[in-house]
Amino acid sequence: MKQPITVGRVLLTVLTIVAILLFLFPVVWALFVSLKPEGVGTKNAIDWFLPPFTLENYPRVLLKSSVWTWFYNSMFVAIVSTVLTLIITPMAAYAIAKIKFKGSGIFFVYFLAGLMIPVEAMVVPLFITANKLDILDSYTGLIIPGLAASFNLIIMVSFFKSIPDELMDAAKIDGAGHWRAFFYVALPLSKTIMVTVAIFSFTGSWNSYLWPLLASMSSDMFTLPVGIPTFAGTYTVDYVLPMTANMVASLPMIILFIIFERYIVKGVSMTGIKG
Repeated sequence: MKQPITVGRVLLTVLTIVAILLFLFPVVWALFVSLKPEGVGTKNAIDWFLPPFTLENYPRVLLKSSVWTWFYNSMFVAIVSTVLTLIITPMAAYAIAKIKFKGSGIFFVYFLAGLMIPVEAMVVPLFITANKLDILDSYTGLIIPGLAASFNLIIMVSFFKSIPDELMDAAKIDGAGHWRAFFYVALPLSKTIMVTVAIFSFTGSWNSYLWPLLASMSSDMFTLPVGIPTFAGTYTVDYVLPMTANMVASLPMIILFIIFERYIVKGVSMTGIKG
């Protein structure tokens, strides 16, 4: 049955279109800037969307050896962080959600509070700690801080709490301890949410800027978000090459979203988190 057209539906459609355009505009603008010849002057913002256009900026960026070093660093850090997150986070979340022990609620509140504290407030003590551990300017220093992401833990805790206790009790009656119940009952049920956590972990690590900026002392340890701004001039701002590098850096995220879109949507909806 065709739904009637109402003022509310029209207003919702218009607002949705406006929101989509607002979100897409920076991407479209970056694409047009990346296609402009380097050194072409612009009098106003409209000039970025007008000819001439060229593709020569992309080979220039891709042939720069340091870009591939930054790409490797970003990919290595993101993959290792994701793998370690998928090992550590489910076990911690299961313990908080399903194992009754003194202080389990405090642990959850502790990680929940981590979402309320801005990253900028934590970088100074984190930097001091990393410096004392002598892990700055290394892959270890880039990877370890990202493993404590509260958001991923909260997602997993919310999911494990949704598993009926009767199911876990049945496993215990069959002789399964906490480890067997986790590996043979809880973990197989969490495949979709694990994919969601993996994607969030990968994208969070890939897009991270502030901590890699502080933890990377040499250009050989730069990740893409840290290295891309070096394309800009020292005394003048050159938008063309940085925007070209940004478009190259965004390709893995675009491909990831296209492939795993249904897992992201399903996983987020399962946790009851709106976003």
